[in-house]
Amino acid sequence: MLDYSVYMQNNHLAPEAGERAYARLQIRENWNGDKFINHLAAHNAVFTRGTFKGVVSDLCNCIVEQVLNGNKIALGELGTFHASISCESAESMEKFTAANIKAVNLVFTPGPDFENMISKATFNLVASRKAQKATVKAEKAGETTVDLEAAKRSGTGNDDPESTGGMAASL
Repeated sequence: MLDYSVYMQNNHLAPEAGERAYARLQIRENWNGDKFINHLAAHNAVFTRGTFKGVVSDLCNCIVEQVLNGNKIALGELGTFHASISCESAESMEKFTAANIKAVNLVFTPGPDFENMISKATFNLVASRKAQKATVKAEKAGETTVDLEAAKRSGTGNDDPESTGGMAASL
């Protein structure tokens, strides 16, 4: 299940439309490689955690090696990987050199298992991070209401505010 909160924001492509409501996904946990490998190993007890760790490490190294050789790597259901470049322009083709190339980027195109994930997803509306933080602060202080408008203006938390119309929420 995907948790999301709603916030108000101007659309930079249509500023004349004013603020509109948008959703923002809330990440539950940040998983590092070891945690994901442990999860993967738990799903397939035939291979050890060390085997999975080695395969993932080798896979990453080989993808980098091959895309830097100019190859496009197709990994079936996972998707494809290839390189792209970012560069600064030059006045002419004659003046353009490899020094104008500023970055090599890895491009991932999801495979069929990752297409149309909306049909597989379920959603759960939750309070914004700022509203959650303000609620916890109020509870610790023994308060019974939270001024969500003040929390929205406080600059605390890491989520854009929800539109509350200045109303206070009761705990």
